[in-house]
Amino acid sequence: MGKEVTKKERIVVVGGGFAGINLTKKLDKKKYEVILVDKNNFHSFPPLFYQIASSGLDSGSISFPFRREIRKIKGAVFRMGDVKRVNTKEKTIETQFDVIPYDKLVIAAGTTNNFFGIPNLKESVFTLKSMSEALRLKSEILERLERASLCKDSESRRKILSFVVIGAGPTGVEVAGALGEMKRYILGREYPEISQDEISITLIEGADRVLRTMSEEASKHAYEYLGHLMVDVKLGVNMKSYENNVVTLSDGTTHYCEALIWTAGITAESMDGFSDDTYGPGHRFIVDEYNRVKGVEDVFALGDIAFLTSKEFERGYPQLAQVAIQQAANLAKNLNCGEMKYSFRYNDKGSMATVGRNRAVADLNHLHLYGRPAWLTWMFIHLISLLGMRNKVSVLTHWVWAYFTYSTSLRLLLLPSKYPKRAHWDENSL
Repeated sequence: MGKEVTKKERIVVVGGGFAGINLTKKLDKKKYEVILVDKNNFHSFPPLFYQIASSGLDSGSISFPFRREIRKIKGAVFRMGDVKRVNTKEKTIETQFDVIPYDKLVIAAGTTNNFFGIPNLKESVFTLKSMSEALRLKSEILERLERASLCKDSESRRKILSFVVIGAGPTGVEVAGALGEMKRYILGREYPEISQDEISITLIEGADRVLRTMSEEASKHAYEYLGHLMVDVKLGVNMKSYENNVVTLSDGTTHYCEALIWTAGITAESMDGFSDDTYGPGHRFIVDEYNRVKGVEDVFALGDIAFLTSKEFERGYPQLAQVAIQQAANLAKNLNCGEMKYSFRYNDKGSMATVGRNRAVADLNHLHLYGRPAWLTWMFIHLISLLGMRNKVSVLTHWVWAYFTYSTSLRLLLLPSKYPKRAHWDENSL
């Protein structure tokens, strides 16, 4: 496919997460033709994936079709595709569907799971890095509850309902807390056949405290909240292996577990076409203060996939939504003015995590919140961050209803039926 003739420079943005969608909106469409490419046809909100998995929200409440958003942005178009290769000499990207030329390329493809080389882990654990993974975990949890409710033997029920969460960062704490809430508040109401002591939830963390990137005060309160929700927390140990439903830890102890949820590590999404010296820790692109990728002309990287250090963040900026959003705004400002004159400076607005109803922690500059104030702050920040008024109203409605009733209509076990294998698409079929 030859390069199309256009008066405007073409900027191709790979990835429609926080960085990609914000950059697409802020670029000057009078100066640039913008193409947003993503392997899904929707933007989703990863901080709330755990609520999809725990049946707290439905997938449509935190997802927004790209085409509905893009149609409001004149001068921008969307193309679905998983970028397989970047040709920096020809200035093209290749997806499974087509080849797209670019003048400038911005990579904001985000991250995927990092299993640290543990054999066969990818095939045997549940993860939470995408909407499909969240829905898969939701189905597994509900199916196990239904199976256990039919089981006559208490020991068999204990095995079916054995959950282990690896990694006590925000995602691990939140999914363990959601399972704990289900154990404490939902089990007796909707699954009377199952006793609370027959479901086990264990959270395992290699550091000496949960939420190690937050303040010690936040870690302390989060640990207490997990205890309130009957989650067993094990600190200072790493998982060494997982075979035959047995988790082996670095201290030699073992735990039986039929549902292992992995939230312990992330690594950047990979694509062919770049040399090894382009990458830094976690397979992230090394970028300068203008988010230009090292050693490559007209290629930029944003968000989780970019590795940028500073005096305050010698090991790289944290892989958080706020970093991605601020980098996108800074790059748009530079591209719109036609020169790299504004170096990136991160404005840390704080971090937060929720453990359950009225149980949350928040580090906001010099202010530390916990309990209900932190939980309400967490709710507000996440609501205003969602795309679309419909999504905001839907999420708020679900949260208010669940708060007062401890109930939800979303515990539906919907498994896909078998469908024919999708035909391979190529350029000649378009």
